[in-house]
Amino acid sequence: MIDLADAMATTPSNISDELYERLSQRFSAEQLLELGGQIAFENYRARLNRVFDVPSDQLYSPLSETSPPN
Repeated sequence: MIDLADAMATTPSNISDELYERLSQRFSAEQLLELGGQIAFENYRARLNRVFDVPSDQLYSPLSETSPPN
C-alpha cells in the first residue's frame, strides 16, 4: 500500500502495471478504488495545506524520534 501512496504522490501519478497486479492480488477492485480515493484525498489535503502554509499539528512523530533504540 505504501508503494501505491508513493506512486500517487509523484507527478505524473502513473501506476505501473506491475504495481497494480501486486495490489490486485491482495485487494478487490472496490477496495483498490476506495484506497486510491483516500490516498488522492490525502494528497490533495497536503498540497492545499502547503498553498496556505498550514503548519503541522505535530500529531505524528516517527518512532525513531520518540523512543531510544534498544
